[in-house]
Amino acid sequence: MDKKTDSKGLEHVMKGKIEPLLEEAMQKFLGVTIREVERDITEKIGSERVIGLGVRTDLPFKEAKRAFKREFLERTLKTHYGNVSEVADIVGLDRRSIHRDLKNLGIDMKKVREKLYKAGYFEREAVDGAIRKVLEQYKQIIQPAKLEQMYEHVPELSEHIVHFLPLQTTWKEAEHEFERKYLHAVMSQYGTVSSAARAIGLRYETLLRKMKRLSI
Repeated sequence: MDKKTDSKGLEHVMKGKIEPLLEEAMQKFLGVTIREVERDITEKIGSERVIGLGVRTDLPFKEAKRAFKREFLERTLKTHYGNVSEVADIVGLDRRSIHRDLKNLGIDMKKVREKLYKAGYFEREAVDGAIRKVLEQYKQIIQPAKLEQMYEHVPELSEHIVHFLPLQTTWKEAEHEFERKYLHAVMSQYGTVSSAARAIGLRYETLLRKMKRLSI
């Protein structure tokens, strides 16, 4: 399967591949398929284009975006052996831009290469955490022994799920995801465009334009 997947493709993957995996696991370890658990897990996983990458909504827009891009590049470098040329191809930026970003964002390549990870590591950690959080919410209605069995097999289930998820994301896609999540959060918090713009350090017109482009 091509790891580059658009939103419709991801929806198809969730329905055709991931939901059956969840149903199989619940039948095997819980003895029943709990649709609410399946729905909550697929919503958590399917709502993120860049899985497991944090968005700092407590920071002004430019600072939050800087932090997001730093984490995005560091994570991609760590799962591609610190190879700048390879990462440039994956994220859709030229090598000069990558090197400039490394300098501007204070990314130390020596430290990056000290601890490398296999492709999919961060996504597996995020999926594992999402599944565990959902199961925790339903612990009052699931028999403890069966729930414990399910917990024990979460790493294996996460591994299978990540196999079907997009692991390569361009910076343009990641940037779009950051702005969507960040602006949704700040608008929920501040209510009006003028209040949100002041709080996050953007001009009113700039924020309005971004919201229109993102259909917020």
